[in-house]
Amino acid sequence: MSENKKRGFFGKLVEGLTKTRDNILGGVDQVLSGFSNIDEDFYEELEEALIMADFGIHTALRIISDIKIKVKEQHIKDPMEVKQLLKEELMEIMCLSDDAYSFEEKKSVILIIGVNGVGKTTTIGKLAMRYKAQGKKVVLAAADTFRAAAIEQLTEWSNRANVDIIAGQANSDPGAIVYDAVFAAKARKADLLICDTAGRLHNKKNLMDELGKINKIIDREFPEAHKEVLLVLDSTTGQNALQQAKQFKEVANITGIILTKLDGTAKGGIAIAIQTELNLSVKFIGVGEGIDDLQDFDPEEFIEALFKQ
Repeated sequence: MSENKKRGFFGKLVEGLTKTRDNILGGVDQVLSGFSNIDEDFYEELEEALIMADFGIHTALRIISDIKIKVKEQHIKDPMEVKQLLKEELMEIMCLSDDAYSFEEKKSVILIIGVNGVGKTTTIGKLAMRYKAQGKKVVLAAADTFRAAAIEQLTEWSNRANVDIIAGQANSDPGAIVYDAVFAAKARKADLLICDTAGRLHNKKNLMDELGKINKIIDREFPEAHKEVLLVLDSTTGQNALQQAKQFKEVANITGIILTKLDGTAKGGIAIAIQTELNLSVKFIGVGEGIDDLQDFDPEEFIEALFKQ
């Protein structure tokens, strides 16, 4: 990404995280300025402020526990200095592995999972545009066959991105679509095969069977491909998104999270809760409707934007 584009996205991130920043730092600053010394009451209030900011209880407890140790080690007496400790703690929590995006440089099958309504199909369209612009050959598979609208929407995106799509009729077998798509991806020497999948979490047994079948087909027919499983979550749903992630983790081997709609929500703290509680890395974030508004997740930029005064 060019330096100007990167700066432009950081500005967009700072702006998009305004409500989240107000939600997190508003409560934190209130606690910091309301105490003249650091005691148990201070930690309790700070913990509550983090829980209210969608960090969740588990994450808030972990952060407070780590901060207590650092306060002791560094002999910190001034509550205002705890803000820097909080920032450092979040940086540590949100780290990404060195190979987080290695799938982009390999022949890969990317399974996109998530409940309906989180922006799954739009996200796939944006990924297709992104990789096509990078000169990669992309094939899409419309395997969310239970919603005719999803097939139509993905077909529209394939036209916009000028990439191939393998689609069938509504209610056709998703496994058959993936089988055909794998065959097409191999024949056309595609770099990336991106598969949309059904988002019916209320019937976990069906979803598990379906994902299991799709995985078997990929493993059998395309064993040389790297497999990436990305879960799309709508950040505006806060703790609900965390529950979805927990449930999907039970039925799928998730390798990363795509967090959409970060702009305009006060619940962006959920990114931190997902990383802490489920040990799942956020890999992409969306801060707007535009094609370029889906970007790699940069933990450092995210935390910097959160603490930007």
